[in-house]
Amino acid sequence: MQGIMKLVNHPAGPKTIFFWAPLAKWALVIAGINDLTRPAEKISVPQSVALSATGLIWARYATQIIPVNYNLLSVNIFVAVTGILQISRKFGLIGDIPFLTKATPENTTTSSTKQ
Repeated sequence: MQGIMKLVNHPAGPKTIFFWAPLAKWALVIAGINDLTRPAEKISVPQSVALSATGLIWARYATQIIPVNYNLLSVNIFVAVTGILQISRKFGLIGDIPFLTKATPENTTTSSTKQ
């Protein structure tokens, strides 16, 4: 019980905005991961650059405040990584991510189409 109260009363605990803002920001990470299934030609470069930049800036900020907000740090690292992955896909630095792409007739081969 004392451990739970320590968490609740922490300077970055659930009684403060420092807990809830990063929690809400995880929605950006989920949206970014979901966008990895979109075709690379539909990726918005300005949006991906903005997400990457804000993720990196706020990750740095999270390490400089007292107390260090590890929740804010982790969510912003993930925001930056998803943005960087999207930019990399757009410019062809990495291909489609196999476990995220859906099988379509264009990217599957069968024995009847091989000759």
